[in-house]
Amino acid sequence: MTATPGGAGSARPGGSALPVADPATTRRAALRLVRRDGRAFALMLALNALAAVAGLAGPWLLGRIVDTVRDGGGVRTVDRLAPAILVCAVAQLLLARYARFVGYRFGERTLARVREQYVDRALALPAATVERAGTGDLTARGTSDVTTVAETLREAAPEVLVAAVQALCLLAAVVVLDPLLGACGLGVLCGLFAVRWYLRRAPAAYLAEGAATSALAEVLSATAAGARTVEALGLGERRTAACEEAVERCRRTRTRTLFLRSVLLPAVDVSHVLPVVGVLLLGGALQSHGALSPGVVVSAALYLRQLSEPLETILFRAEQLQAGTAAFARVEGLGQAPRTTAAAPAARLPRPSPEPSPAPAAPAGDRLDVTAVRYAYPAAEDGPHAAPRDVLHGVDLSVRPGERLAVVGPSGAGKSTLGRLLAGVDAPRSGSVTVGGVPVAALDPEVLRRQVVLVTQEHHVFLGTVRDNLRIAAPGAGDAALRAALAAVGADWAEELPAGLDTALGAGGHRPDGAQAQQLALARVVLADPHTLILDEATALLDPRTARHTERALAAVLKGRTVIAIAHRLHTAHDADRVAVMEAGRLAELGTHDELVAAGGAYAALWCSWHGREADG
Repeated sequence: MTATPGGAGSARPGGSALPVADPATTRRAALRLVRRDGRAFALMLALNALAAVAGLAGPWLLGRIVDTVRDGGGVRTVDRLAPAILVCAVAQLLLARYARFVGYRFGERTLARVREQYVDRALALPAATVERAGTGDLTARGTSDVTTVAETLREAAPEVLVAAVQALCLLAAVVVLDPLLGACGLGVLCGLFAVRWYLRRAPAAYLAEGAATSALAEVLSATAAGARTVEALGLGERRTAACEEAVERCRRTRTRTLFLRSVLLPAVDVSHVLPVVGVLLLGGALQSHGALSPGVVVSAALYLRQLSEPLETILFRAEQLQAGTAAFARVEGLGQAPRTTAAAPAARLPRPSPEPSPAPAAPAGDRLDVTAVRYAYPAAEDGPHAAPRDVLHGVDLSVRPGERLAVVGPSGAGKSTLGRLLAGVDAPRSGSVTVGGVPVAALDPEVLRRQVVLVTQEHHVFLGTVRDNLRIAAPGAGDAALRAALAAVGADWAEELPAGLDTALGAGGHRPDGAQAQQLALARVVLADPHTLILDEATALLDPRTARHTERALAAVLKGRTVIAIAHRLHTAHDADRVAVMEAGRLAELGTHDELVAAGGAYAALWCSWHGREADG
């Protein structure tokens, strides 16, 4: 159970996914990255151009040597030109090496910005957006997609840039030597038809592969996390079938990208050979008629032979560039997801926006008001144009400061949804949920933490010591405050740990069970010290006696604060100041325990049923 304002469980209402940036947005984002380090990028271009020019000297000088020998020139001319070829080759090597060094540094700095931006945007996502997208998609984008972008920036992009400059210079050199031979050299561009065919199909194929990888990660992580539940309910075959389906979908998408590469690469290899053959045949014919010297033919053939290396680099890296572009579109797509108002750190790479929205006013008081609220989870499985299906229907409720309110009702009545709206995890489709007159969902997270904290039956223990886990809620808390918080929630077991607050939790240390993890989360709530606490069956994993003891201890600690308990154990309702009864997304009854029992309505039926079960127990 995560005791944060957005601390809901892992449910995925609606199953919606995080957005993917369109090509125009992806290009704009890439240009912003280039502009951020424009000097390095310009230096990289200049060095590549100088390296390419130095590389042109070798074949031209060799052609001069051939013509000199044919014309009966002496050894002295050959001895003078041969060292010049060596000097140009060394210059090309050094310039190309330094260009790659500059390119790699540019790539690493740019990658650091991409990673920082991704973390900032991920932390700025509302909890509801993360839940609906699923942790698998977010994790895949932050790991495999960012890694793909890293490889592209570090290796593919600099090498492709170097190769592109070299290819253009070599083609220009052949045209300058002889336009007819240059026309043969342009035959290498036939490979562009294969590239064009590939590029028209590759982006969609790689995006589909990335989505399938995310879906597979989501299915596997959900199955592993719920392994005990799967085993207890006998769902093994169903989950195995779901995993196999996700693996098969992933296999199909990867087979598709492999097929595209298997067509592209052979076609490109053929396009490298044909121009050289054409230049030799045409050059031989022209030379036999005295239109060209042998040196020009040799130089042109060498230029075209050299052209195969940069083109192979471009085409070899084209697949990685496509994968990197698709991965960058998924990473950049995180910036198009809904954000909280505290998304300022993500502005390291600012996105153009019309006008900054004004910060919401500070709440004037602690009163919670729910007015004519309707809410519908997105129904992605019904299509983007499907009408929303409300799960809350015109709910009106006011919670006074310091009041203890119990929310009860059958499963599916809308209790947890109401709790999420009160905590600002979700925003209503219509109506309003305000604290002190300010919409809860519009509050800055730092302000929201001081106003409302939601604690669910989901729990999480972070790697680290007991002290580390507790100080998440109050970084400056001393050991005395930490021990007091543990005592307040009845976590006596913490005092018996071998190293006390310094005991490591998780693998290699103490492994808290579900009840202990819930008590840790409740202790965080005590340290966070909010004015309103929403408990969504927060003691569900505790046995009834421990749960009642914990709730009473919390009630004593949180005396004077607002407590909203979404309860399935009706003794919580018995102890509350008022009880709200939810039925089919509506507020059916509201009053004290005694008033509702006397009224003989839905709550009275629930109480009689619960009281009878307790008596039988």
